[in-house]
Amino acid sequence: MSVVLIVDDITAMREQYAYDLQRLGGHTTVTAAGGRAALEILASEPVDCVILDLEMPDLDGFQVLIELKRRGDTTPVIVYTGTGSFDRCVRAVKLGAYTFLAKDEPLERVVQEIGNAVQWTRLRQEVRQLRRAAGQDSPLLGESGAMRDLRAEIDRLAAIPSPVLILGESGTGKELVARQLHDRGSRARQPFVAVNAAALPETLAESELFGYEKGAFTGADRTRRGAFENADRGTLFLDEIGDLPPASQAKLLRVLETGAVTRLGGQRELRVNVRVVAATNRDLEHAVAGGGFREDLLFRLNVHVLRVPPLRERLRDVPLLVEHFLQQTAERFGQKPKSLLPQVRERLAAHDWRRNNVRELRNVVERLVIAAAGDVIGLDAVPADIGPGAGANASAATAATPAAAPVVAGCGPGLGSLKDQKLAAERAIILAALERNQWAITSTAADLGLADHSSLLKIMRRHGLKR
Repeated sequence: MSVVLIVDDITAMREQYAYDLQRLGGHTTVTAAGGRAALEILASEPVDCVILDLEMPDLDGFQVLIELKRRGDTTPVIVYTGTGSFDRCVRAVKLGAYTFLAKDEPLERVVQEIGNAVQWTRLRQEVRQLRRAAGQDSPLLGESGAMRDLRAEIDRLAAIPSPVLILGESGTGKELVARQLHDRGSRARQPFVAVNAAALPETLAESELFGYEKGAFTGADRTRRGAFENADRGTLFLDEIGDLPPASQAKLLRVLETGAVTRLGGQRELRVNVRVVAATNRDLEHAVAGGGFREDLLFRLNVHVLRVPPLRERLRDVPLLVEHFLQQTAERFGQKPKSLLPQVRERLAAHDWRRNNVRELRNVVERLVIAAAGDVIGLDAVPADIGPGAGANASAATAATPAAAPVVAGCGPGLGSLKDQKLAAERAIILAALERNQWAITSTAADLGLADHSSLLKIMRRHGLKR
């Protein structure tokens, strides 16, 4: 059954509730004599539901609700009160409480409300997982060969408990890949905890990952669970793993080997069942050679490796992503969705998106929506640095291949005829597909949906494309 925390400064009341909930509901109960003690318990122990008194001397129920909201803690809270003040209960619900009860309610009703609250929270988590599985965060949208292969690899590895290392450039959607691995596996209903190693100061990395005991260091006024304990039975996503401090790398290796963590300042080993998924945009083998990353940790993490393709290797997915971002931006701003002129679509599809990949595309679409006065977005709204000749990919291609076809510097008015712009866009798309398929003509033709390899060779000759 569920773990229920009863928070009340009156000893007889909380102990009676604890006894009755064990007897009638079969729940495991934990008690706290005040708001501060309750927050400490919620930070260090798994709790499924909270019964919270509003009138307490040290930290009242309203302050507890405010702090839980600040932490992002979604544990359902049922407030109960003996004052009968309806207005105070309504205020508590507005602060995030699931519902409210009077202290003299029959215990059968309390047990029922606890069950409803726990079920409601689980349903909300499932809805979020289904939304992610449906691709609502978008970087895994796409019908290119690269994305189909990536989704197939995710499905293959989702049920495996071994660590996975995700490689990819910034903005390609590595965290979404990690979430898909979690959501499609047997741990889907358990916690998914994400930690950005690059954002952790060296002095805080170990306490964030492994937790600490009260008194472990100056300012440690309570026991706190770390990311591993919070992710127990679920998945821990370690983003930018290459930036993890050396001391934390050693402790992470030990956790991966033993399946147990020791909090800072503690002596007791705590068993954890966590699948670790790590991600980086760095070359970890190069970091190992330079002494910045442990070789034994790399061997532990790269049991399975997933490579997330950069957007320039799947330019055929750009139109689908653009439509998604147009709809998403309109919903966020409360606007009617806008449409793009064909020239704008061609220009977006020809850009290499090297700077920040899908994240860059999303930001550009948002800028287009804001910049356009009407319902249709034209070329005048497109930033000058977006286009087939604006990125490093186009520059490299120009240097590596004969100038058999005109490569324009941009696609706006006065920067080439419509024919020139179409040729430049076609050339960039063909070149990206060739690179994506290691210049294998048959595979590239299939990736582009061409009838056969001779059709591709004809287009390559027209553009003077050679390896």
